This record gives sequence, structure tokens and C-alpha cells, in this order.
Amino acid sequence: MTPPPPGSRRERPAKPALTREGIVAAALTVLRAEGLRKVTMRRLAQELDTGPASLYVYVRSTHELHAAVLDELLGTLPPVPAEGTWRERLEQVLTSCTKMLLAHPELARSALTARPSGPHYLNLIETLLGLLAEGGVPRERAAWGVDLLLQHATATAAEHAGEEPADDWQNLVGALREVSARTHPHIAGSADTLLSGTPEDRVSWAFQTLINGIERTAVPE
Repeated sequence: MTPPPPGSRRERPAKPALTREGIVAAALTVLRAEGLRKVTMRRLAQELDTGPASLYVYVRSTHELHAAVLDELLGTLPPVPAEGTWRERLEQVLTSCTKMLLAHPELARSALTARPSGPHYLNLIETLLGLLAEGGVPRERAAWGVDLLLQHATATAAEHAGEEPADDWQNLVGALREVSARTHPHIAGSADTLLSGTPEDRVSWAFQTLINGIERTAVPE
């Protein structure tokens, strides 16, 4: 019997069976190495040595794929802190989520429209609702508030998805500090404060403000 020629299909190891989990894992690999723009069905098909059509059996669209990738990343968040008040622990959970999204700002921008629905996202919602309940926040306010808190975390990270020209920030700083007190008295009096604070301080203040508002503001009947 003639042996198969070098490199023939019979000598290649069998490819692992396609699964949704394997596709999402490959998408994470591509995301970390090449960025979200390369997380496409065609690129994943190359990574998995298959045809793009095969992937649609497990993931219906790139939109759904990005949501699944985000859900996997949510699974990397640290556990809820054991110490601190409910407010402090809630803020820490939200800050961890924001930091994860800041590490993948393009994915955060995608998440503004492609929300995950997987187990890690559900666990995050359950955690936030539980902490708000611990603080005595009425259930209907907590339910609406979770959406607002996650929107802020996502939007904060999505803001950094594009490469902002350095001149844009300097132009804004110059415009605020050089504005006429006659025509824009409020800006002139607040210019330094408008530009003050570290990013961390601003994120913390924003979450505290939102939590206070959720606790005290009734939802419409």
C-alpha cells in the first residue's frame, strides 16, 4: 500500500469539534491580540480552520458574538468585597466593571447597543440588585437604577474607544480658560473646577451621585 504523501489530510490531526464556547474563546484571543475590529466571522473562521458559514450555526451574528465576548469578560471581575458598607461595595463592583471595559473600549462602545444576556451578565445584575436591596432601596428603584449604573460604566469606557487627538484637549482647556467673563460668567468662574479631579475621582463621584439619586428618586407610577 502506498503511504500518503507528506502533508496529506490523513496525516493531519482531527480538528476539535466546533462549539459556541470554543468560538467565543477564539474571539477573546483575537480581541486581545488584534482588537475588536478583527473579531469577525471571517477572521474567526481562519483561527478555527473552518468556513464562516459553520460559525453561524452557533453564533447568529457578529453583534451576538461581541455580546458573548463581553459576557465572558464579565466573568473575570473580582468577587464582591466582603468588607465595607453596601454603598462602598456597590461602588467597588461598578468600578471593577468600568476598569474592565476601559481595557476594551471598542467593546464598550459595541456594548451600548449589543447587550450580553449570558450567565455572567445575569450574575452581575443579581449582585447589583442584592447590594441595593441590602441598602433598603425599593425594588422598583433598584431595577431601574441598575440599568442606569451599567449605562454609565459602559459610556465612560466607550468615550475612550476612539483615538482623541491631543490637540482637542488642549484646545478645550484653552477655550475654557480664555473665555470672557462678560459673555460667559459661569464658565469663567468655574474654569479650573471644570478641569479638576483625577479620572478615578470623577468616576467615583459619578457613581456616588447616581446611587444617591436612585435611593431617593421614585420611579413614575
